[in-house]
Amino acid sequence: MKRRLAAILGLGILIASASALGAPPVLKPFERGSWQHVLKDHAGRPTLVHFWGVTCGPCKVELPLLGQFAKEHPEIDVVTISADLVPNLPAATQSMLDKAGLSSTENFIFSDGFVERLRFEIDPAWQGDIPRTILIARDGTITTIEGSAEVADLEKWSAQQLSTN
Repeated sequence: MKRRLAAILGLGILIASASALGAPPVLKPFERGSWQHVLKDHAGRPTLVHFWGVTCGPCKVELPLLGQFAKEHPEIDVVTISADLVPNLPAATQSMLDKAGLSSTENFIFSDGFVERLRFEIDPAWQGDIPRTILIARDGTITTIEGSAEVADLEKWSAQQLSTN
């Protein structure tokens, strides 16, 4: 009985200490149906969804700018999705998000071997080019930015979203 109590107490302390230290950010697997969950989970809130990849040159420049945007606009939901076509390595992906200041946002990584299906769910016309940013207004209106997004355009969109409060 004493051993069982000690084990339960020890487990409780271990869980509490892990929580206190802050669990490392987790990359959620982006798989079939994830896009609908993102839309549902952020419905009614202005949301910026950014598709990027570790091997994408423009993404390396754009991610820190998005990190700054997210920091300056906490009222805008920011979701990143690593959509690299080469082997998508979680450690490298998380490292880039950490350096860009995006580790506290909602982050996904493509985890389905059939990436064409994932892209088709998001936009049937999407051929896989990244970076790609989707702006989802409060009313559900979707605006797609192919290629790098200009911060000025994001600021303008954000101001429009906030003025509709």
